[in-house]
Amino acid sequence: MSRWLPFVLVGCLSFTTEAAEPAKLTLTHPLPYQVVQREGFEPKQSAVNSPGGPELGYADIAVRAAKPASAKGDWQFRLVLLDKGYGRSFDWLALQVEDHEKELRGLAEVPAGGWYRLDVRCIDGETVTAAGSVEAIGVGEVFVVAGQSYAGGANDEVLKVTDPSQAVATYDWQAKTWKVAHDPPPHNGDGGSIWPPLGDLLVPTLRVPVAFVNVSVGATSTTKWHPDGPLHKRLVAVGKEIGSFRAVLWQQGESDVIENTPLATYVANMQEIRDAASDGWGFEPPWLLAKSTLHPTVYNKPIEEDRIRRAIDQLWNQPGFRPGPDTDVLGGDNRGDAKSRRHFSALGQRRAALLWFAVLWNELHSSGGER
Repeated sequence: MSRWLPFVLVGCLSFTTEAAEPAKLTLTHPLPYQVVQREGFEPKQSAVNSPGGPELGYADIAVRAAKPASAKGDWQFRLVLLDKGYGRSFDWLALQVEDHEKELRGLAEVPAGGWYRLDVRCIDGETVTAAGSVEAIGVGEVFVVAGQSYAGGANDEVLKVTDPSQAVATYDWQAKTWKVAHDPPPHNGDGGSIWPPLGDLLVPTLRVPVAFVNVSVGATSTTKWHPDGPLHKRLVAVGKEIGSFRAVLWQQGESDVIENTPLATYVANMQEIRDAASDGWGFEPPWLLAKSTLHPTVYNKPIEEDRIRRAIDQLWNQPGFRPGPDTDVLGGDNRGDAKSRRHFSALGQRRAALLWFAVLWNELHSSGGER
């Protein structure tokens, strides 16, 4: 039987009368276009026609707001599925809240899906004393993107999310806001990226929103990501801001080719980067490492490229790391021309997204939904 059988609040649905002017409730969490990492995903029970319904998971979402002085009574929430979204609506349920005088601190269990509108109210008998809402929010898959410019906005075509749901999000770590993940990615170049087309592949097949939280920086070797440096500190800080996430997507290697980094040094650097990040986050998400050493408009160094590729082969077999895509197979018309010194061409962006899709699909379905 599905876990999503909402209980009825006796006497609240038929006989509630709205107060003329309930106090305005401004939610500070979740934020518009925020995606919260799901749990409880059961790949073997995710088929559309699974008995009892597909088990796509859920999230316990923290609900935060300044509490109006006039807010007296019981707290409730409901979920409204927005147009072209994935998931389902449900009517008013009790909101679990902490006893706090000035702040609403609640916890709402929300099924995987989105975009949703989350409505919250305080009701005293038949009178609504406070009410507010936030849209759009989602429960799905969240990925942290790190590495260098192939992961950022240095590619030929500025792309937009095209899935009708528009349920592909990104986090602006400077503004502390979420938005639909149209290119260019926040603070990461003025060109295109591979993430909008990847989201377009993931959302309709997973049937949940996805988010890419991108902290990559162009022209950075693994040395630049040392735990004592500013890039690593930002990686940890942003990961803590967004809370739980599925995995780190690492697209990097070109600068280590240029710097002629020894194989053992690359392996040791990545292990140190990962271990320190896990300590900072308080959990150990897998790191999916792409093979990303080819940069034909800048250099032709097959020996140095092969050295970094072999280092990544070793890391794939180390605890905490897993195989990402081999984007070095994308040569020729998959790369920007010499005049632009860009990275992937428009065609290459879409093909790199397809390679990442294959990796993430297998990762989600082979791990049994566990993080």
